[in-house]
Amino acid sequence: MKAIFAGSFDPFTIGHRSIVERALPMFDEVVIAIGENEHKRCEWTVEQRRVAIARLFKEEPKVSIAVYRGLTASFAMEIGAGVLLRGVRSISDFEYERNLADTNRAISGIETVFLLCEPEYSFISSSMVRELIHNGFDAKKYIAGDFPDIN
Repeated sequence: MKAIFAGSFDPFTIGHRSIVERALPMFDEVVIAIGENEHKRCEWTVEQRRVAIARLFKEEPKVSIAVYRGLTASFAMEIGAGVLLRGVRSISDFEYERNLADTNRAISGIETVFLLCEPEYSFISSSMVRELIHNGFDAKKYIAGDFPDIN
C-alpha cells in the first residue's frame, strides 16, 4: 500500500524524518508530498525543500517526493495512495489531525494513519525551527536534510 505524508516541510525536521523512517516497514511506498499553498509564506522555496528531502532519502527506493497544490485528499486519490500518514506530537495535534482525518474521509473515503512522535522529538516543529533561526540560534540539529542558508 502507498502512503502519502503531506506537509509544507518548511523545513523538513528530524521529527518528520523519524515518521517516514518508522512508516517504511508498514507501507510499500511513502510519498513525501510537499504542498504548495499560495496563502502561506515559506522560508524555503518548494524546489529547495524538494531537493533537500530528495537528497535525504536518495538511497531509499520506497520513498518518493512530490509537489502538489490543492487538497491533500484529492492528490492522494490522484496518485493512488491508500492512506494519509500523519505524525502526532501532542493532544492538541491529535485534535487538529483528527478533524483533518474526519474531513478527508468524508470527502474522499481515504483513511488516515497516525504515528505518535518519539518523545525526544515532541517539541520540534518547523515553526519552532524557523523561530530559532530568525532569532540567531543554531537550529541545524533539528533539521533533516541540507537546507540552504541555515545560520
